[in-house]
Formats: sequence, C-alpha cells, structure tokens
Amino acid sequence: STCVGIGGDPIIGTTMKELLEMFEADPETDAIVMIGEIGGSMEIEAAKYANAHVTKPVIGFIAGQTAPPGRRMGHAGAIVSGADESAAAKKEMMAKCGIVVVESPADIGRTVKQALS
Repeated sequence: STCVGIGGDPIIGTTMKELLEMFEADPETDAIVMIGEIGGSMEIEAAKYANAHVTKPVIGFIAGQTAPPGRRMGHAGAIVSGADESAAAKKEMMAKCGIVVVESPADIGRTVKQALS
C-alpha cells in the first residue's frame, strides 16, 4: 500500500484530486484514506472528484475540528478563512460526495475494514 503526505504548505507537488486519480487507477489499491485539515479547498475539490470518478471506498478525516475561525493552527499555519474551509463544511461535503467520514483517526482502521467486507 502507499501513503502520501501532501502537507499544508502554499506550494505542493501534487493535489488530493490527482492522488485520488492515481489510486483509482492502481490495481493494488482496494480503498483510499484521505486525511485533510482546516483551511483551503483541496479536500472539497477531491471530494467532488471522488464522487464523479472514484469507484473504490474512500474514508475521510478532517483534522482541526475544534479550531476557532481566524486562528492559525499547527506548524504550517492552517487557518479557517471562510465558512467553507471549516472542518464541519469539509466533512459535510465529503459525506455528500459518498466519502465515509470518521470523527477520529482511531476509527480509520475499523472503517476501512468494514468498507472492504
């Protein structure tokens, strides 16, 4: 299996959407776990792409659920600038797009196992 860390820096080498496309095409990948964070729109774009193009189970988690709007969080300075960049908005869009959203990273393994059975 493969794990890719994109990070939250302003300049990145690839996007979640591009990785979803690659994992969907990979015959060795049975399920995809997408972990995002507050701020930005990459998770929303990836969720919409997954809804239209990904047939494999996608499990999602958004870090920063308790972050207050306008406050920088973490080493990369993630910040919620608008309502659609909040953890709640991202989780809602992911769920609408068919991604199974977990509330805690501790739930990821069990949820992947359920999705594959």
